[in-house]
Amino acid sequence: MIEDKNPQRTSLSELGEFGLIKHLTKHFEISQPSTFKGIGDDAAVLDFKDKKAVVSTDLLIEGVHFDLAYMPLRHLGYKSVVVNVSDIYAMNAKPTQITVSVAVSNRFPLEALEELFDGIALAAKEYNVDVIGGDTTSSQKGLIISITAIGEADESELVYRNGAKSNDLLVVTGDIGSAYMGLQVLEREKQVFQVNPNSQPDLEAYTYIIERQLRPEARKDIRTLLHALEVKPTSMIDISDGLSSEIIHICKQSGVGCNLYEEKLPLDPQLISVCEEFNIDSTTVAINGGEDYELLFTISMDDFDKIKGNPNFTVIGHMTPESEGIHLVTRANTKIPLKARGWNALDS
Repeated sequence: MIEDKNPQRTSLSELGEFGLIKHLTKHFEISQPSTFKGIGDDAAVLDFKDKKAVVSTDLLIEGVHFDLAYMPLRHLGYKSVVVNVSDIYAMNAKPTQITVSVAVSNRFPLEALEELFDGIALAAKEYNVDVIGGDTTSSQKGLIISITAIGEADESELVYRNGAKSNDLLVVTGDIGSAYMGLQVLEREKQVFQVNPNSQPDLEAYTYIIERQLRPEARKDIRTLLHALEVKPTSMIDISDGLSSEIIHICKQSGVGCNLYEEKLPLDPQLISVCEEFNIDSTTVAINGGEDYELLFTISMDDFDKIKGNPNFTVIGHMTPESEGIHLVTRANTKIPLKARGWNALDS
């Protein structure tokens, strides 16, 4: 990519806080009937009538959750929305609004924030959510993004983490592990670049896994699909911290155990190839990787025929009595206790 050596740089101090907010939010449009009052007052006003409101929030911090050495700001804006609406889909609800707050250091000109908000606007349009407010402030530590997502659902539709029963089937959407390996490729190329700034990486062989890292998508299709199949999960969670961590969350909150089958894990061929290149075990990546933003859920055994053969779903295990514990069953049919080795934001 050819970089403009003399890009336009408009200092944020030229606009001031309210001028900046007005400038960055002027293109946001209202599309949700539940948005009674959006940006422009002390608070937004929502009207859900007889539906339940669902709220989730996430914080993304430069140097902890993202690295601007290889994360384009437009992609970062898009991803920051995705990670939040994914939590709403994990409740079997429909996201309807978001608020966006950013803290920036003075190394970011207006044009950089325009890129970030272009990505946010693109995601808001893709997931049909209204941007209804937020905040901006200065930062001493680079870029910080906080997004709160709001959604709605009928009370009968909501799915929690604590409803799994013994003998329920454990199901995952899509494939897992690719986002983590995409990150490994990007980190490797960053190190090569630091040694030789003239080197241009050839990423053709890694397009899918890099896209899964830089520009993931939330599974907005699954709620509609499950409704059409007349399947209501007994529990559900999104895969942000790693499959093993999410399974343990469901098991602990539902009071059940689990057998997860290694041979059933859905892996993309590009992931398998890159794991071989890095000499990393693909199963380890699949169960610990995180940031896939696929949905993990349990269903009653009676619903198996409804999802059987559907390319969006893979049955990867089943729930057991709590006393049997939480295990990975290997291809050699050996049971190994499942540990939560996924992402921990508080690890140093």
